[in-house]
Formats: sequence, structure tokens, C-alpha cells
Amino acid sequence: MNFENKRAAGIKSSPSMAIAMAAKKLIAEGRDIIDLSLGEPDFEPPAHVAEAACEAIRQGRVRYGVPAGMESLRQAIVSKFKTENQLNYAADEVMVANGAKQILFDVFLATLELGDEVIIPTPCWVSYGDIVSLHGGDPVYVSCGPEVGFKIDPERLEASITSKTRWLLLNSPSNPTGAIYSAQEYRGLAEVLARHPQVLVLSDEIYEHILLREAPFISFASACPELRERTLIVNGVSKAYAMTGWRVGYAAGPKALIASLNKMQSQSVTSVSTVAQAAALAALTGDQAFVAKAARTFADRAKIMSQRLAGIEGIDFTPPEGAFYAFIGVGKLFGRKLSGEVVVDDTTFAAHLLQQFGLSSVPGAAFGAPGFIRLSIAASERELERACERLASMVRSLKA
Repeated sequence: MNFENKRAAGIKSSPSMAIAMAAKKLIAEGRDIIDLSLGEPDFEPPAHVAEAACEAIRQGRVRYGVPAGMESLRQAIVSKFKTENQLNYAADEVMVANGAKQILFDVFLATLELGDEVIIPTPCWVSYGDIVSLHGGDPVYVSCGPEVGFKIDPERLEASITSKTRWLLLNSPSNPTGAIYSAQEYRGLAEVLARHPQVLVLSDEIYEHILLREAPFISFASACPELRERTLIVNGVSKAYAMTGWRVGYAAGPKALIASLNKMQSQSVTSVSTVAQAAALAALTGDQAFVAKAARTFADRAKIMSQRLAGIEGIDFTPPEGAFYAFIGVGKLFGRKLSGEVVVDDTTFAAHLLQQFGLSSVPGAAFGAPGFIRLSIAASERELERACERLASMVRSLKA
């Protein structure tokens, strides 16, 4: 019996999660596997965050919450935007959701009509397109390779907009490339968008605090204030505070759009866990030393990866500016043989890397960028050193 409708049947499970599960299965079988497939900080959240959650439980603050999120947390989010991004939002212009991913679900559920188009620069996070498709939209992938710094430029944007375009989806710092848009680059996109008032902008800024080099972060709404009423900012506590499993994301945008997102949430998950919200409140309002320390740790790891990867002949690698990934070009190696089998694409490359060399990665095809693999740098320095050794071993083993 077929239980799925056409929309559900037309999408796939998250590729990165599927690969992580395959790696965990091999580990359970006793294999020595280095799993760098998932993007997740490898250390615990600040102690005061966990204590805030425990205190909420002790005080019995475990009842239903309101769809928009508790007032104190929304006020903390308002303060965060004002202090860190010089953006002024009211409490009814922000909302809290079960992670940034749920915000994407709510946005496209609330705003897309059948056949509406969403422009998605690639490489992009693995779930963007499927979430759009699941809600009746058409993802329009725009290839933005290393020649343009893995970022969409005004010319590509203009060429991609049609009468059906509803959203432009941006992600800075980027998963998987680590690219960061500058204020000038955003301004160039804004000039195009000014000619197309029907196009809304969703700016995914979840990696805001993970900065690895000299490139500064700027929010799209800060760079392009004239587009404020057409912009939704998506963020959360998962990456900056190592709170991936707490599932707390937040968004800021026009009051009417936020009200619609709250309506979607009221009819789906009701609200975010009140215990998790208490933890998120502590994260945003407490000592921020953890955030800076974590960023320095990731920056040190990125340097190690860059140095090691630079010594592997046959691959291409652009050091990331933000987030915690290494996006590695392996296309020059295609056509070579390993154990008598031709490596034809990034999927087979990643499969051999896992099965024969014990290193779990995500193929670039999952990000709309065939010819690459992604490794997370959210691991210890020793693990990253070993991972580079295994990648180098595979590359050396390939025969023309």
C-alpha cells in the first residue's frame, strides 16, 4: 500500500542525516570510523544554560507555551538584534520555533502558492530545496561556484527572477562553503531586488557567530534596511551555544508575516518546549564568553584543516570564512580507479572514503554542487589530523 502523497514521495530524507546513520552503523559494528558528516559543535553548552533548564523544571515551568514564544525570550531576541546587529524589532516582530528548520517549514507553508519559485544559490544546505518542494513551491537552483566565491551575484540573481519568484534564500556564513557576504555584495543584490518588489528575502544567519578568518559578519537586514519589510531573518541558539538538540530557533521580520508563522505553529507543534526556552533565554542573556571561545576554537581547527588539505595534491580547497565546514573539490580525481572500480562522481568518492578508509563525509551533490565533499571541522584537532591523513591516503591510492 502506498501511504505517501506526491509531494512526500518526491522528496528524500536528509542526506547528511542518512550518511551519519550509516557511519554510526559501521561504528556499532566495531569499525574505526571518523564521522565528520554532521555539523554539530562537539562540546557542551555553557553550564548556566543547563542550570537554567534544570531550574525551570524544579520550579514547575513545564506547561504549554504560547506559539510565538515566551515574552521574556522574545524580548531577549529583540535586545540581541539591537545590540549585535543594530536592528530594531518589536516583540511582535520576532517568534521562536523548534529550530531554524521549522521556521523554514512555517514560512513556505504560509506563503507559497503552487508553482511559486524560490531562488536558492548553490552550493546550499541539503534541506532547502526539499522543504520548498514539500510546500508546493519550485526551487530554482542557481550555480555559484568558486569562481564567484560560492555567492550569488547581481547578474545571476537578475537572470533567475521570473514573474513566479516569491523568495530569494540566502545563507551567510554558508553551509557548506563557509562563504560570507559583505555589505557591498548585499547592496548589489538589493539593487536588483528593488526592481522586483514581489520578491521576499529569507536570510539564514544561523552561523552568525562562527567566524574563522578576517571577514566580518553583517546581517542582510542591516546592510539593506530599505528591504526590511520584505526580509525575514532566521537564526537560533544551536550553533553559537552548542545547543543543537535543544531545538530553539528564532526569526525576525514584518509583523504580519510573523503573525502568520505563529498561526502555522499554533496548528502544528503548538509551541517550543518551555524548558528549552528557559535555556535559550539564559544563553542569550548570560555571559557571552563561551561564544567567543568557541569561535576561536573553530578558527584554530580551520587553520589546521587548511594547512593539511593544502598538502594533498589533486584536490581543490578554498579556506572557509565562517561556519565549521571544509568544502573540498575532488572533481579532478574522477575517472581514476580504486580497487579496480572507477570513481565516477562525488557520491562514489564519499562511499569509498567511508567504506575503505573510515572517513564519513557528505557528497557535494547533496548540496547541489557535484564534484565536492563536505567535512565538518566540529571535531577535535587530533580527529581532524587523522581525517586528513585518511583523505590523503585515499587520494594516493587512486590510480589513473
